[in-house]
Amino acid sequence: QVQLVESGGGSAQPGGSLRLSCAASERAFSPKVMGWYRRAPGKQRELVASITDDGGTTYGDTVLGRFAISRDNAKNTVYLEMNNLKPEDTATYYCNAVKVPTIYWGQGTQVTVSS
Repeated sequence: QVQLVESGGGSAQPGGSLRLSCAASERAFSPKVMGWYRRAPGKQRELVASITDDGGTTYGDTVLGRFAISRDNAKNTVYLEMNNLKPEDTATYYCNAVKVPTIYWGQGTQVTVSS
């Protein structure tokens, strides 16, 4: 069973930056889509950003222009560069990978933005 291992969460001040990484446990995995979702307390899970294996990207409206997603297909790793962080970015961030017909999820990593 493929596992997605996230790293890079933590705390930051408003206006600061953090970088999340997510690596798949199997080299031959090659998912079509990898991405990040988040869930804040009391809110529904929402898409942060996703990227296809040929580089096509999608961003949630609230992070457009501040976050950047990238991917290293050789390493089966996806990254999320988060800039100009806001308190409302505080959430648990989950890595996601889609290889039809299965959707895989990471265990989640906490991001807290506060002064």
